[in-house]
Amino acid sequence: MSADRPAPVRVRIAPSPTGFMHVGTARTAIFDWLAARSTGGQFVLRVEDTDQKRFVEGSIADVIEGLHWLGINPDEGPGIGGSCGPYLQSERLDIYRQHTERLLEAGHAYRCFCPPRPADAQPQDAGGRRAGYDRRCRTLDPSEVAGRLAAAEPFVVRLKMPLTGSFVLQDLLRGDIRFEAAALEDTILIKSDGYPTYHFAVVVDDHLMSISHVMRGEEWIPSSPIQIQLYKALGWPEPIWVHLPLVLNPPDPETGAGRGKMSKRFGDTSLLEYRAKGYLPEAMFNYLALLGWSFSGDQDLFSPSEAQQRFRVEDIKPSAAYWNQDKLDWMNGIYMRRLVPEDLALRLRPFFVDAGIPATEADLRRLVPLVQERIGRLDEAVPLLDFFWSDEVSPAVADLIPRKMDAAGTRALLAAARDALAVLEPWTGTAIEDRLRVMAESLGLKPGQAFQPLRVAVTGRTVAPPLFETLSHLERATVLKRLDAATRLLTAD
Repeated sequence: MSADRPAPVRVRIAPSPTGFMHVGTARTAIFDWLAARSTGGQFVLRVEDTDQKRFVEGSIADVIEGLHWLGINPDEGPGIGGSCGPYLQSERLDIYRQHTERLLEAGHAYRCFCPPRPADAQPQDAGGRRAGYDRRCRTLDPSEVAGRLAAAEPFVVRLKMPLTGSFVLQDLLRGDIRFEAAALEDTILIKSDGYPTYHFAVVVDDHLMSISHVMRGEEWIPSSPIQIQLYKALGWPEPIWVHLPLVLNPPDPETGAGRGKMSKRFGDTSLLEYRAKGYLPEAMFNYLALLGWSFSGDQDLFSPSEAQQRFRVEDIKPSAAYWNQDKLDWMNGIYMRRLVPEDLALRLRPFFVDAGIPATEADLRRLVPLVQERIGRLDEAVPLLDFFWSDEVSPAVADLIPRKMDAAGTRALLAAARDALAVLEPWTGTAIEDRLRVMAESLGLKPGQAFQPLRVAVTGRTVAPPLFETLSHLERATVLKRLDAATRLLTAD
């Protein structure tokens, strides 16, 4: 280890499979990965699947695929292996039972036989706040506990929290945060179905997996005293706590007021939804890494390898980060334009296949130069190029007729263009441009008047790639056929 390189860290991303991977989780995973890679440490994926009622089919695969798409593959985890597995909490139930018995035997936890109460039935304090569990089972006589167990009464296991004093969370980014014990209740560690709660399983797993830095969202700060108490009760040292800033919805454009944690109301929240819309993983990694961290004061664009050289956990900013869709779009456009045509063609092809267009990679390599400077996302190429594979196009009559011209004048223009192109050699963009400019001048038309009807007639739309190169990439027979069809359309009208 070099003298100025931090000690290797061991970090984990531990999503619950109750939905698809949120961009905020992806941002946390990027920080975890950077922390590991910048120190020569390890990045672990653990799946916290103990909430069986909320399990969403396919969500584990979604997380793994999302990490792979971003290029931040874990060193250990489900399907990968490692020395600290299993990495699914549902496969670690015996481990949790062993540590539950430790806590019960040492008097740090107790069995609670009280039936669960709906929220509206819980007692309230003088201020109208729910008072929480009243600890009535905390002091049950051992003989009563034995009798109720013998009668197979259902129970949960609760942690004995101190009744007085305080807890101090020592957070690497935020300093010391104090909690008064009197405000805390005896939280449940093991549910009646035998599955652990998050608070218990996360402590056991983080310790047994030798996690050095717990990096998670700041929304978990209020639950920290529970985990601090568990570390004390089990006789384990606490990890280094790093509570990351939230990713918030964009502020209200009129008032500037905040609008809460990133939600679907203001944009996509699932990481792979951005992939489906044509965002590049390089851009997504770059953008997410900036939500709470900066590469340098004057540089927003960087590669993962460059970020590894600069990243330090201590440099993460604790203040919340606002989602800025315009910045992501700008960044994605930059990365799109940096791609070599062969790479861009390879990435574009799945979007054409999904649209039912039989585009080959060779086709797209040929056509990419027409659109690379015009698109900001991969999906935007399809509507700009799909007419290349159409047997015919369907232009609107109103779009065919330019300003200050009528149907008859437009028909004459299309006929003149057909005659000019029918015998043109060579069939290149430069030759086509030269011939059509001469034609426009002979008809006394400005370039915009002359060329827009040709664009609409050949592509079926008013916005398309550059006209002359477009024509040169189509077969001459196809161009003539479409000019004839547009002329007939104007005649019929």
